[in-house]
Amino acid sequence: MTELSEAHLLIVDDDERIRGLLQKFLIRNGFWVTAARDAAHARRVLSGLEFDMIVMDVMMPGEDGISLTRSLREKITTPILLLTAKGETEDRIEGLKAGADDYLPKPFEPKELLLRINAILRRLPAASVGAIGPKMLHLGAVRYDIERGEMWQGENLVRLTATENALMKIFSARPGEAVSRNELVEDLGRDGGQAQERAVDVQITRLRRKIEADPKQPRYLQTVRGEGYRLVPD
Repeated sequence: MTELSEAHLLIVDDDERIRGLLQKFLIRNGFWVTAARDAAHARRVLSGLEFDMIVMDVMMPGEDGISLTRSLREKITTPILLLTAKGETEDRIEGLKAGADDYLPKPFEPKELLLRINAILRRLPAASVGAIGPKMLHLGAVRYDIERGEMWQGENLVRLTATENALMKIFSARPGEAVSRNELVEDLGRDGGQAQERAVDVQITRLRRKIEADPKQPRYLQTVRGEGYRLVPD
């Protein structure tokens, strides 16, 4: 994992003033920052560079942030933080479904953005599993390598986002044990509240599509009524 102060961020926002302010603020806080003015520009930048994280506005002319997120998720697992209009709950849910790791409603305080970025960048090591316990979990046709943080189906690597991987490591540390939505929110380094708990539900739904033969009737990533979720490996 890259040291937080050395992380390379891509900022995607069509507003030149906001783009410039974010770039200056994040550079002052020790990040390497590249900026793109729209989705097409971001695609060109991403074709030649790898980033530790992408911070992207949802509302952009041409291809919007949700569409770009969905497209990027077919190729890369780089964490994505979406900037959404205040009150646009549907955008946030659609963004998470598309593969975003988190969202931040506008307007926001720069310090809050910094906290969200650092929380996401810390997420994987923060959720790492101790040496005790199995190193490989078997979930039907799928297997999860805990140490490497990799999911495989046969010979094919299953792409996991940073949040999905973090969830797998949290569950892997407590196989068969129910973990509450509130605990998952805390372990993922997010602020509490019903909105974040609903966001976790969306992430669980997406993760089930990668694990379960029938995501609507999950065998391995189960809902425990009144308690939360649990992972039950073979």
